[in-house]
Amino acid sequence: MTGTFWSLLPPIVAIALALITKEVYSSLFVGILIGGAFFAVDASSGFTGFFTHVFNDGMIKQLSDSWNVGILVFLVVLGTMVALMNKAGGSAAFGEWAKKHIKSRAGAQVATICLGILIFIDDYFNCLTVGSVMRPITKKYKVSREKLAYLIDATAAPVCIIAPISSWAAAVAGFVSEGENGLALFCKAIPFNFYAFFTIGMMFLLVFMKFEFGPMARYEDSRLNLPDEEYEEVSSRGGVFDLVFPIVALILLCTIGMIYTGGFFASGEEHKNFVDAFAASDASVGLVLGSFAALVLTIIVFLIRRVLPFKDCMGCIPDGFKAMVPAILILTLAWTLKAMTDSLEASKYVAGLVENSAQGLQNFLPAIIFVIAAFLAFATGTSWGTFGILIPICIAVFPAVDNPLRIISISACMAGAVAGDHCSPISDTTIMASAGAQCEHVNHVSTQLPYAITVATISFVTYIVAGFAQGLGIVASGIISWIVGAVALLGTLIVLKKKIK
Repeated sequence: MTGTFWSLLPPIVAIALALITKEVYSSLFVGILIGGAFFAVDASSGFTGFFTHVFNDGMIKQLSDSWNVGILVFLVVLGTMVALMNKAGGSAAFGEWAKKHIKSRAGAQVATICLGILIFIDDYFNCLTVGSVMRPITKKYKVSREKLAYLIDATAAPVCIIAPISSWAAAVAGFVSEGENGLALFCKAIPFNFYAFFTIGMMFLLVFMKFEFGPMARYEDSRLNLPDEEYEEVSSRGGVFDLVFPIVALILLCTIGMIYTGGFFASGEEHKNFVDAFAASDASVGLVLGSFAALVLTIIVFLIRRVLPFKDCMGCIPDGFKAMVPAILILTLAWTLKAMTDSLEASKYVAGLVENSAQGLQNFLPAIIFVIAAFLAFATGTSWGTFGILIPICIAVFPAVDNPLRIISISACMAGAVAGDHCSPISDTTIMASAGAQCEHVNHVSTQLPYAITVATISFVTYIVAGFAQGLGIVASGIISWIVGAVALLGTLIVLKKKIK
């Protein structure tokens, strides 16, 4: 079963069960058990080997991985900061302030999208920060948590994958072969990342056209009919400053933390400029350092301002941890499932598919790579893992630096990985978006899926056009593809709106 289609079965079963049963924990665990059983059969290790592989090689190993531990610590610290902002009254005060400046549901949604676009440093950071800031405003204007989760998720990874200064740009640059400037290649690929741009465009179009489709329409309609929600009991001394200051501190200190891990503050030959330091940064460690510094600074400021007593500040630590327990549990199970898939060598099977498809299908190759990247990211729940598998293959298939298909194919790989990641219930970013919006995870997945699939289908067609138009040159190919894709997106939404009416 190793290195064959069977290696993809555990995540496929887990995802199918999650969508059918609406219960994500047991669905992921069933997928883990299937992966462990397949590995034990191939290794002829029996029941003992199965048990060891699932828990020792899988769950325990994933929870002892330094990167994963860093992400969990970052989650807990961010959860604590959200609890602090809520308890201090910052979120409620910001909601009251927003009433005077944001006048409609459309305004609340546009503000959410714009904030998501502005926070392009890291997708995890984006999801939880945008969620904590915009929840009071979207609550006021009766935007459903499902729609908020979609707006958060649809700006997190898509914005990071087209921002040259982000943890994603650093990751992609790291997968490029030695001797080539990975960041320069990333920048060249940005204009052809159709899925990211069309996803952002679709969010604005849905808001201004004032309609929803699929399960999202049901949740939005039901939310409009609910009474106004009341805020929990909070400090009466809090103001807008008590939400804005922690968020600004988070953004600045997390950025400093990331460039610190990349060598920006090192001396001598180890010193790097800002861009190189960001490209070489360790996002997991940098986010922990920055968020912890922001947490300490926020508590000090709250104590000086006498917004919260020290005892209440400390009480927010377990509250923040409890709020993040569902996300931590889903992440742990998703990482374990990925470990099972990796042990079955699913990546080798997919890599073989891509290499075989390169023969005689060059014009279709960007579209083929887009689909394969989307399927791989959907099944494994990781964009970065997909980059690591497919980008080196794209470079090997198109070694000539000036070949337009090289840039288009690498863009298709990145776009497909984001599309699959966007759709996948076991993706870190999808889980974080649910946590940021405080939305039931399965509800977020089921409502987001029709939107993501719509954009992915249009992007697939656009990559076919780009593949055939590349003979006219990289600039002409880009212009033609953009026109076709934009018209297709707008036309699809107009038809859907008429059909729903």
